[in-house]
Amino acid sequence: MDRRKSLTRILGIVAGLVFCGGGCFCERQLAATGNPSNSAERPNIILLLVDDQRNDTLGCAGHPIIQTPHIDNLANRGIRFENCFVTTSICAASRASIFTSLHERTHGFTFGKPAVAERYTVTSYPALLRKSGYRCGFVGKFGCKMENSEQMFDSFKLVAGPGYLEQPDGSRPESTEVMGRFAEAFIKEGDGLPFCLSISFHASHAKDSNLTPGKGHYPYPEETSTLYQDVTVPAPNLSDPKYFKTLPDFLKDSMNRKRFYWRWDTPEKYQENMRAYFRMLSGIDNVVGRLIQTLEDQNLADNTVIIYAADNGYYMGDRGFAGKWSHFEQSLRVPLIIYDPRSPDYQRGRTVSPMVLNLDLAPTILQLGHVDIPKHYQGHSLVPVMKLDSLDELEWRDTFFCEHLMDNPDIPKWEGVRTERYKYARYFEQYPIFEFLHDVKTDPTELHNLASDPNYLDVMKQMRSETDRLAAHYSDRP
Repeated sequence: MDRRKSLTRILGIVAGLVFCGGGCFCERQLAATGNPSNSAERPNIILLLVDDQRNDTLGCAGHPIIQTPHIDNLANRGIRFENCFVTTSICAASRASIFTSLHERTHGFTFGKPAVAERYTVTSYPALLRKSGYRCGFVGKFGCKMENSEQMFDSFKLVAGPGYLEQPDGSRPESTEVMGRFAEAFIKEGDGLPFCLSISFHASHAKDSNLTPGKGHYPYPEETSTLYQDVTVPAPNLSDPKYFKTLPDFLKDSMNRKRFYWRWDTPEKYQENMRAYFRMLSGIDNVVGRLIQTLEDQNLADNTVIIYAADNGYYMGDRGFAGKWSHFEQSLRVPLIIYDPRSPDYQRGRTVSPMVLNLDLAPTILQLGHVDIPKHYQGHSLVPVMKLDSLDELEWRDTFFCEHLMDNPDIPKWEGVRTERYKYARYFEQYPIFEFLHDVKTDPTELHNLASDPNYLDVMKQMRSETDRLAAHYSDRP
């Protein structure tokens, strides 16, 4: 039997799996061993979550323009996951998935929906870490609603944004800088307990309005204002109008297209807004650098794991689109870097290719903190990936389920599956149902829709069946 297990073969038993090492703490162990915070094996953990950043917009990912030296340094000393995806490409559902390790149709939350149920709040990664002895903090954009969320954090600092925030001294720093100050204060206020700090940036999200050029679509920190001034940003991928013309009408008329006219539809707008977008990301990088310096100053750097991720991908004029929401790669792919200073040198500086998800963040954080992973979690801990000498021995997913279920007339709903070879998406509220099938190996730009190609009838049958099965599986809430 092939050592690589398809996720589709193990989903039926995934609820019974606990991807947790032998040193995990459960309540019974806490009673026997005392306060786990005294264990030197329990690291501090910082999760840096960026808004609207796809996988290729970092220096370490090969971007030719963007300057992110501190984040690049984390990748050079840690692990970069080059195939990280979100299961729903919108901030509300994705952030709920990150907290709970559940798909959107399981936790049930997106814009316009009731809060995530308390039974999932109490098993979110911050609530479980806090119960086990961690000091848990949150700074920035919460981005979702969770019943009785006060159980999750000891310190909770919401920060408005994106934009400039008036301070008591009369200054108006951008929200990213304000978040950095709160985060530094949380680190300095340590009381000897291990901590988990979740920092959720508004950057690099645009201002959601149809602003004229020069009026702040992408508000950036003052310290990055001189960056990229003399740069001419190349035209977006698939920018030729012929690619847009191949799309069905319901996507041509969607919010992806409407917001394109807000931000990218003229060369002048495109250049101005791309430079500002890059400056926002460089502003985050500056905060990362200051946080690393604070950890060093507090003698915490050698025992603090730093995770860098994003809540969804982003169209920057690609295909004539703006935003996210739909099924193409630019919408689903996000950066993920994990830096663990305790790792041996031979495990550092690697770029690895396993298919990983935003659902994997919560179980990874719990295993790092030596806390049992709930059996109903739908993601996997990435700690085994980080520790393997050879990924050839890894038994891992090669399929995942993805969807977008928000009720919005300008954002068509869809569901589907992506494998290592194919991506299938069906926009199920269209009449008739509209299907896409892409061979992402031979057609990585997803230009050719194979759904009606007679040579792919068997593939279509399998992908439809798998989508049906997984949709039903994840609708059966624990």
